[in-house]
Amino acid sequence: MYYRSLFPRDLFAELDRLQRGMQQPFDPNPNIRGLTRGFPALNVGGTSQAVDIYAFAPGIDPATLEVHLVKGMLTIAGERKVDPVPDKATLHIDERFAGRFRRVVSLPDDVDPNAIEAKYRDGVLHVRILRKEEAQPRRITIQ
Repeated sequence: MYYRSLFPRDLFAELDRLQRGMQQPFDPNPNIRGLTRGFPALNVGGTSQAVDIYAFAPGIDPATLEVHLVKGMLTIAGERKVDPVPDKATLHIDERFAGRFRRVVSLPDDVDPNAIEAKYRDGVLHVRILRKEEAQPRRITIQ
């Protein structure tokens, strides 16, 4: 038998759990991975030379992906087609995202909009945007 104390030891953790339980029915995109930001999942990082964005979007035709850079905002959009269910098959659980998606990433001011490249390989879209030449770190010689 499962027993829960009337007064939990960590009151704030219990309040957080209750709040998530109350918000879950109103979540427009419920997901088995928990509190996610959307599809595709993104990793955004950078170095002193470039900003790198990785969008994890397996099973999508790269020709259907759209990547736009407008006024410092990078937009990744596309569509994942619904997988057909064979005749005489009953689908009990469908946890794979299907439909149109759009993700927008705000970029720093020092990126060069003319130095951008996008590659799709093994289900991962990699967008690399170089930083402007004047933003590059440089060594100053001492005389």
